[in-house]
Order: sequence, then C-alpha cells, then structure tokens
Amino acid sequence: MGIDLTADAKKELDAYFDGKEKGDIRIFLAPGGCSGPRLALALDEPKDTDDVVDADGYKFCIDKKLSEDTGDIRIELNDMGFMVIPEKPLPQPEGGGCGGCCGGCGH
Repeated sequence: MGIDLTADAKKELDAYFDGKEKGDIRIFLAPGGCSGPRLALALDEPKDTDDVVDADGYKFCIDKKLSEDTGDIRIELNDMGFMVIPEKPLPQPEGGGCGGCCGGCGH
C-alpha cells in the first residue's frame, strides 16, 4: 500500500506540527452518514495489526485489513479539510444510505 500526500495536504500537516514533534497519523474508517463510510485521519500510535507507511516525512498507520480493502491512498486538502481517497471504493450502505430507516438526510 502506498500513500500519496498532495503538496497542499503536506503544507497543512507541516503547519499543524510546526514547533511540535510529529505524531503518527492513523487512517481509519469513519461513519459517513448518508454517503456511507469514509476514511479519516487522527493522531494515534501504530499497533501490531497495522501497516505503517512513511510519506513525505510523516508516518501513517492503517489496519492491515482496511489497507487491503482500500489499496493505495491519496490524501488531499479541500475547503472542508483533509480528503482521504482510497484506490478501491469503500462499501456503501444498502439502499444508497439516504432511504434508510432513520431518514437522517431529510429525503
């Protein structure tokens, strides 16, 4: 598994860690509401069950099973923050996520 950290995303990480020790960054599966699960970032120590990848001076960790499911990962920055984009699509909820029992999307 490889990680592609765009220049804008690296710049944002550099600014965050300016004057601090660089921490390890976990890539994890977060609930995504109507659009289904999504990948997200958090500071966390690697575990024995993780793949660890160095990218542009940063150490990323991801559960080995999740790593197999995602393939390579691209980390970009947009107006909303970091976008963590897997090479392989993540599984989507049954019914597309919006027509479910809760109707959380207002549809």
